[in-house]
Amino acid sequence: MLGRLNSIQSLGAVDGPGLRYVVFLQGCPLRCAYCHNPDTWPADGGEEIEADALVQKALRFRPYWKNGGGVTISGGEPLYQAPFVEELFAGLHEHGVHTALDTSGVGNLAEAARVLDHTDLVLCDLKFLTKADYMKYCRGDLAQVERFLHLTAMKQVPLWIRHVVVPGLTDGVDHLRLIRDKAESLPNFEKLEFLPFHKLCIEKYDRLGIPFPLRDTPAMNDAWLKELIEKL
Repeated sequence: MLGRLNSIQSLGAVDGPGLRYVVFLQGCPLRCAYCHNPDTWPADGGEEIEADALVQKALRFRPYWKNGGGVTISGGEPLYQAPFVEELFAGLHEHGVHTALDTSGVGNLAEAARVLDHTDLVLCDLKFLTKADYMKYCRGDLAQVERFLHLTAMKQVPLWIRHVVVPGLTDGVDHLRLIRDKAESLPNFEKLEFLPFHKLCIEKYDRLGIPFPLRDTPAMNDAWLKELIEKL
């Protein structure tokens, strides 16, 4: 099956356990205010590739996947190409490769369920906690995300929750506590990652001629984020 590929990071260390072969797919229905990959939005962008060909490309890096490494599929939104990811993950599992799905939890639930049958770990971006904020800042539906999280629990797929901490938007201590409480309430929850907002993506927006909504928002450095987390 053909999929549309944006880019590959052959030795990633922050998208799941161990060293990862991180595949960024093309296409995303969301328009998050702090998105750092606007080049992945168009469904017809990138390049076409067969699922089996991508499996073979990934396997070249297998010697590096010690201590729990493997392949992570990101985007864009990987569930936008769910049938392709299903075939890709099934092919990787035939070779005993650990698979991780980095997703915002949006997409067709029936297709997502088939992807989860071949998924060893879900990294889910929980962006906001209210329907109004999801719609305002992501053009997304919180209820859809919650249904996906429930599906991961039903499928008993280990879950890491990720949340971008944006100054003036999602950096309140009470808000971060609620994110933590929500994550810990999920039966398959394993880990919570607070990710600092950065603006390294501005060059992409400028090149594409797209306004960056948070251009005037200061970046969140590691020391600032650590100080916030210590207050939880």
